[in-house]
Amino acid sequence: MKNYQEITKVAYEGSTSKEPFAFKYYDPDEVIAGKPMREHLRFALSYWHTICAEGVDMFGGGTMDKKMGKTDPMEIFKAKADFAFELMDKLQIDYYCFHDVDIAPEGATWEESLGYFRQMVDYVGQLQKEHGKKLLWNTANNFGDKKFMAGAATSCSADVFAIAAAKVKAGLDAALKLNAEGYVFWGGREGYETLLNTDMGLELDNLGRFMQMAVDYKKKIGFTGDFYIEPKPKEPTKHQYDFDAATCMNFLRTYGLEKEFKLNIEANHATLAGHTFQHEIRTAAVNGAFGSIDANQGDLFLGWDTDQFPTNVYDTTLAMYEILKAGGFTKGGLNFDAKARRMSNTFEDILLSYIAGMDTFALGLRKALALIDDGRIDEFVANRYRSYRDGIGAKIVAGETSLEELADYALTVPSFDVESGRQEYLESVVNNILFS
Repeated sequence: MKNYQEITKVAYEGSTSKEPFAFKYYDPDEVIAGKPMREHLRFALSYWHTICAEGVDMFGGGTMDKKMGKTDPMEIFKAKADFAFELMDKLQIDYYCFHDVDIAPEGATWEESLGYFRQMVDYVGQLQKEHGKKLLWNTANNFGDKKFMAGAATSCSADVFAIAAAKVKAGLDAALKLNAEGYVFWGGREGYETLLNTDMGLELDNLGRFMQMAVDYKKKIGFTGDFYIEPKPKEPTKHQYDFDAATCMNFLRTYGLEKEFKLNIEANHATLAGHTFQHEIRTAAVNGAFGSIDANQGDLFLGWDTDQFPTNVYDTTLAMYEILKAGGFTKGGLNFDAKARRMSNTFEDILLSYIAGMDTFALGLRKALALIDDGRIDEFVANRYRSYRDGIGAKIVAGETSLEELADYALTVPSFDVESGRQEYLESVVNNILFS
């Protein structure tokens, strides 16, 4: 097997290729359904898992050194950035995502940290230009440091609320400077462990105030990227206020923010909430809030966020089916919020992990388009709801009837028969498309 340095670019070789460092299904410039695959998928590298994570878990230290042979903090982060853009070139990935602490060292004070961050924003900005890459979105790590142990915007400390706001302001300034497509809010500790010590009403109101301030600042500086909220039900808190897509929409509507935010849906977060990935994308879409995707998968036998690279073609096919039905990506994309397993601890493994994930979503795209072109599922669903196209059903949909009229109508119906949903048949259609 080749080593990392020998690989200059991962190329498409087709499904019959056995070359480990080649794409089998992802052909970036192949035009499919009217645009290149790279534009359908808009793949992004996650800085935190790929460039920073070293295989640490709760029971053991790192298995991979990513200091890039440097010792000075700023030199380490510059070398990490150099590696990130080289890696994107090799993988033909056009976008990347980061938290503030992913790209710059933290100083002894906030002022010092801000100085480091601004220097590194300039540095990655230059790399963007040199390599022709784009920032899909960035965000602030308002959950990792001890001061955020009780939350950030929902902290019991007003001083912590203020530093969280300062970090978001710096992040939005960076997003503007780097011409980011969006900015993400993930409530890493915006939740509670026990209601015995929690003023839930104040915390939710403060979170609403925080988001409104961010919207106001976005408009003030002229940032035109999308704002995203990323749902997650638990971890690190026992109950997080962004539990799932429906909960997030309820929050946004409560505080009058539904026109300002979209949702960034993560596969592993969906399963932790007891939903399918497909369900969460559909929920975002029917609420007019589909925005972006964190592409990964969890282990159904483990009850935490394992952030594995996606390899389940059923999941990616149904996800891409929903994404295509929602109109596809505009400013969002598929960010690989995924990490190679702790035992996969070489630079070659990073490439292999991304190839697996990118090919799995590329195959999912191809199969989702085949499902749509096949038409059997769409036809079945349309036929199942045909009673709403005329007669009393059409009046219900148009809002032109009443309880009184419906009660009178019900007296004229001799029997109430509901047709079979034929779930097993439809699942066999999916199999037919996947394996034909």
